[in-house]
Amino acid sequence: MSRLSRAAARYAARLVPAGRRDWAEALWSEAGQVPPGLARLAWRAGGVRLIAREAGGTPATAVNRLNVVTVVPVLAGLPLLARWLFGSAAPGRMARVLRSGAYAAVLVLTVAKASVEQVRDNLAAAPYLNPDASVPVQTGMIYTWLVESLFLLILAVYAAAILALTARRPRVAPATLAAGTGAGIVLGAVMYAVAPLGLTSHPTDPWLHGPAIGLVVLLAWALLFGGPVLAGVVAARSYRGPGSLKQVARARIRQAAAAGFLATAVGALMVTVLGTVTIALMPRAGWVLRWLHPGQHLLAAVAYNHELTASVRADGYGLILLAFPVIGLVMGLAVGVPAEQPGPPPGGGGPPRPPGHQPTPDPPGGARLAGADADGVAASLPGFGEDGPYSTASALPRAG
Repeated sequence: MSRLSRAAARYAARLVPAGRRDWAEALWSEAGQVPPGLARLAWRAGGVRLIAREAGGTPATAVNRLNVVTVVPVLAGLPLLARWLFGSAAPGRMARVLRSGAYAAVLVLTVAKASVEQVRDNLAAAPYLNPDASVPVQTGMIYTWLVESLFLLILAVYAAAILALTARRPRVAPATLAAGTGAGIVLGAVMYAVAPLGLTSHPTDPWLHGPAIGLVVLLAWALLFGGPVLAGVVAARSYRGPGSLKQVARARIRQAAAAGFLATAVGALMVTVLGTVTIALMPRAGWVLRWLHPGQHLLAAVAYNHELTASVRADGYGLILLAFPVIGLVMGLAVGVPAEQPGPPPGGGGPPRPPGHQPTPDPPGGARLAGADADGVAASLPGFGEDGPYSTASALPRAG
């Protein structure tokens, strides 16, 4: 069983009661004895269905059930689909790191978001958050399911995109993967400093105040648009692939687009994972509140207010996951696509001329065809006293 399958098995076991975890792990590990392909995928799908039945019945658990039913088979089936469409994984450490990191991020994010949902869906907290709420329970549940479905679809697209970029067939260079990943890590760290407790209309960083947070926000905007540009330039200039000039130019466009996408996709995934984990730990680890609010003595009611507010703001990370990769892809394409098609080289092209070559002089009388090249058309004109192919003398019959 591969590392990704073992990680999925451990994740699935955490979603069932403690007394059934050994059964869930055994069910998933036995999939390695089934022939690969559709038979193994069907076995895992059946296991997911049985694991989902073991869950409880609270509203938060219903969302968790949707997560496990969707995430586990998607993570198990995407590598098979990517291998069929794009070939096996590309060689090199960078491709392996990206694939493992993406799968680990998706699994951690799913577990952390389930914990956040339990805090936000607390029935005792609903009147506290919105006392005038009159939305029916069924409407709220439908909205929650729609949001969760979109969220899980986004995660599947992220995993599929990274699997495709790290496969053999797209031929994304290791330098491109390194440039995009490096820019994404920097962007994710700065964005987490700006919004560690969800995305709102104002920065939510509790440990920065005054001009400091303004500088960090400005840096985050600069990295959002400048990071993909820098990564795209580095990727395009580092590419040294075979082929004609046109083929190399097209390959550099692909490298720049891939680097720009990775720069923002990695950053978005990083800030979403870190922020969601931070929000999930707030009601469970006292040191997180002390770290977020250093030197402050928070009463129980104030701390609970921070936890509930952060759990609601966590949905803002979905906007980051949606918008950031689009921005990165556009900026990468803008860098990679040349402003104009390259024209002929200076001198009209053609084979190099020998040293000391002099252009052919104009015909007597200064006659010259408009727009004609002196070394081309003028050289083919008949000289003085010579018969050309279209002269009158050449058209007359010759004696004998």
